[in-house]
Amino acid sequence: MTAAEAAPVKLSLPLDYQQTIFRELQETDCLLILARGLGTLRLATNLLHSYDCVGNNLILLLAATDRENAWIGESLASAAAISRAPKCRGLSLVNTDAMSVVTREKMYAKGGIFSITSRILIVDLLSGLLDAEKVTGLLVLHAERVIATSLEAFIIRTYRQKNKSGFLKAFSDSPEPLTSGFSPLATVLKNLFLRTVSLYPRFHVSVAQSLEGKRKAEVIELEIPMSDGMRDIQNAVLECVEVSIQELKKGNSGLEMDDWNLDSALHRNFDTIIRRQLDPVWHRTSFRTRQIVRDLTLLRSILHSLLAYDAVTFLKYLDTVLAASSPPPGSTRQNQSPWLFLDAAHVIFDTARRRVYTGKLAPGGDVTESLHPVLEELPKWAVLAEVLDEIERDSYFNPVAADESNGGILVMCGDQGTCAQVREYLQTMWVRPSEQDKRDVREEEDSDDGKPTANFMMRRNLRNYLAWKRDFARVSASLFTENQKSINGQEPRHNGPSSRGRGPPNKRRRIRGGSTAAGNTSRGANGAVNVAGDKEAHISSLLDSLAPGEGEAGQSDMLTCGPDMLENAGNEDFYELLEFNELVVVHPYDRDGDGDEHLLDEVRPRYVIMYEPDAAFVRRVEVYRSSHGNRNVRVYFLYYGSSVEEQRYLSAVRREKDAFTRLIQERSNMALTITHDGALDPQDAFLRTVNTRIAGGGRLTATAEPPRVVVDVREFRSSLPSLLHGRAMTVIPCMLTVGDYVLTPQICIERKSIKDLISSFQNGRLYNQAETMLLHYKNPMLLIEFDAQKSFTLEPFADLSNSIGASAMTSNDLQSKIVQLTLAFPKLRIVWSSSPYQTAEIFSELKKQQDEPDPIRAVQIGLENGEDEGARSFSQLPQDMMRAVPGVTAKNLSRLVLDMRDMGEVANADEERLSGLVGKEAGRQIFRFFNRSLFDE
Repeated sequence: MTAAEAAPVKLSLPLDYQQTIFRELQETDCLLILARGLGTLRLATNLLHSYDCVGNNLILLLAATDRENAWIGESLASAAAISRAPKCRGLSLVNTDAMSVVTREKMYAKGGIFSITSRILIVDLLSGLLDAEKVTGLLVLHAERVIATSLEAFIIRTYRQKNKSGFLKAFSDSPEPLTSGFSPLATVLKNLFLRTVSLYPRFHVSVAQSLEGKRKAEVIELEIPMSDGMRDIQNAVLECVEVSIQELKKGNSGLEMDDWNLDSALHRNFDTIIRRQLDPVWHRTSFRTRQIVRDLTLLRSILHSLLAYDAVTFLKYLDTVLAASSPPPGSTRQNQSPWLFLDAAHVIFDTARRRVYTGKLAPGGDVTESLHPVLEELPKWAVLAEVLDEIERDSYFNPVAADESNGGILVMCGDQGTCAQVREYLQTMWVRPSEQDKRDVREEEDSDDGKPTANFMMRRNLRNYLAWKRDFARVSASLFTENQKSINGQEPRHNGPSSRGRGPPNKRRRIRGGSTAAGNTSRGANGAVNVAGDKEAHISSLLDSLAPGEGEAGQSDMLTCGPDMLENAGNEDFYELLEFNELVVVHPYDRDGDGDEHLLDEVRPRYVIMYEPDAAFVRRVEVYRSSHGNRNVRVYFLYYGSSVEEQRYLSAVRREKDAFTRLIQERSNMALTITHDGALDPQDAFLRTVNTRIAGGGRLTATAEPPRVVVDVREFRSSLPSLLHGRAMTVIPCMLTVGDYVLTPQICIERKSIKDLISSFQNGRLYNQAETMLLHYKNPMLLIEFDAQKSFTLEPFADLSNSIGASAMTSNDLQSKIVQLTLAFPKLRIVWSSSPYQTAEIFSELKKQQDEPDPIRAVQIGLENGEDEGARSFSQLPQDMMRAVPGVTAKNLSRLVLDMRDMGEVANADEERLSGLVGKEAGRQIFRFFNRSLFDE
């Protein structure tokens, strides 16, 4: 043994609680539930590294996201370099169908650590490409998502049935989902085939001792009072939310509504919780109920926008909300949102306008006096500037100490939009408008000269707002129509920042639009909020007064330099090395992973400003400071006092603490879980297949062979293959040309969910599939499968079929299409199933006393004579595109795939060659499609 091989493995777990957890994970298979921010990925990475250094291991990583894969891969490479272990191989990704079967088989044979998508892994396990007995162990992330019907549970069950000695570790940092339902912890442990659970909340003794020692981070808490306007708007929105919840309770008295209160409404998933409870009766709910559910999403978005957006952007967003919730002028439809009739709605819109500008309009709409910009700034901006000034003074009077901190400043925000806003403020807070500008706008002389201000940024936003206002009337009418469609549709669309995705870094936030609501708010004849539109003279007056001065114009050009210019720069003049102590890094929280931990290690800041509160990041700072004794950190914790922001933060901490308390209590009372492999005794398996019905000349038959089902590999996106496997059926994955499930040599089933059924009717794919099944099977069947959590009826999907796709579906609903299908194919059986569980029972009944299917024959059906079924393993995207070409059918597609290299070759082929492959008529249609002129009528 060489010295490198004998050297101990070096781990990056400096804290006592991390070492304790690591020893537990090494000694036993368990489910680890850790509080957010305490380093779940770090523990998983070190555990993987300890196995990687040994070599000759085959370890599978499940349920990791792309970010987590990048994080773990980088950490494993760094750990291997530090440990100098020659056998380390790092992380290999298997996450796409483009990787061929032969390539995956060679990778599995070599061993290593693999992060594999669940669908590919279950197919490889069932097909025998990956031998489960050769797997050293399995690591499962996000264990709270493993439910009985998930692919992860299917994989774990298959792995445990074939491999009793391999290890199995599961990780989770979300305790809240594990506390709902009956015995949720025992259920998750059963799905994971585990018997032990380790709980480590923030109040755990070892965690508290590790983070509250001498190396505790210095935290300065700054409670910022909201402005009067912000407080009035917040109280008004909360009143609207409370009234909406009460109206929702009145109209749906038969549901469990204990959690429908104002405190729960602040939770991020409140909309999802309400919608999940209403889903089974959604088709019977009134339009008013659907509208209130939609309004709750809007009101919660308004609450978030109030604290995150500046006053001008917030007014613009309110304009959009009003336009989407009110019918256009002259419309006969009177179905405005109920909350618009409340006095609180008037307060919201009127106060939001007064935060931007003041002024009055004459009854005729003429401007009686010049409007005055108010441009209220967010209170956090001034505090942020004071904190930066304090940090600058502290750095000057207290020079850099002898530690490893870089001396930089890290500002953490909630999302990319807030980051863009903070960057813009920091760049413009020392810019002053010209004297002529002040006289034009009739602003009072600033009494706080020399202090930072957002006047320049707010004036620019107001100019953009007023210019946008003129064009908005053209599209405001369509917003209401789109909102009505989303209310009636099956899936609600989320507006506002609560559902806004993360944008690219360093980009300016996409600002939401507005409506005709910017003048003086009033009530209409029907009592709803009616906002007078800005007249041309009104807008022109304000635009002229806000015209940029000479200094502002130059400053504006300088501030637009961003990543787009750097991408297009062809020289190195745009790049410069900067010292970390001169940098202010503005970055959003990584709420979906442990990316903030890497950020702290790379930036090594001395000062951290938490612009918005986040409990997980507070713990990450604690772990960072306790892990590095020679890195001093001062944290400024900013939050609005008596605000929704503070309440949401405290509620999140309380919910997590309550969740851990319930888990600890359940673990103490939980019965011992005895894991079994689910395999029957050979005698029991034999007796279950005995046919005792021998009347009428029948014969006593029996077989010990388990029932088989041939399943198309694309069907593993659903939960049905897992349920079939759970009923002691052998699931054989194949690339089928005809059908989705082959139960017997005579029975072939095409499974359709409701949405898939609608799309199949629209593009005609279902008719081709039914025709092909009738051609090759004696008993073809169409399975229409509903969601277990939704109603077992086609009523709620009637409108959906009309709203999706072309106008061909507007006159004929879904029921009539099914009738037309049965008339066209009288021999096609239709099977109705209320859930995947019932489907598994139906399949079991259909297979009784029937011959088992031949997988090889099932794959060959639908292919031309002499073709190799391996052609079906080609990339599916070009095949799906070819199916849309006129003349291409399921029968002749395989011939094109085998003889043509790619779609380009098909498009460039002459008519004679195409006719020789697919027939004269089909070849002529394909040739004309690719050679048709774009300019032909």
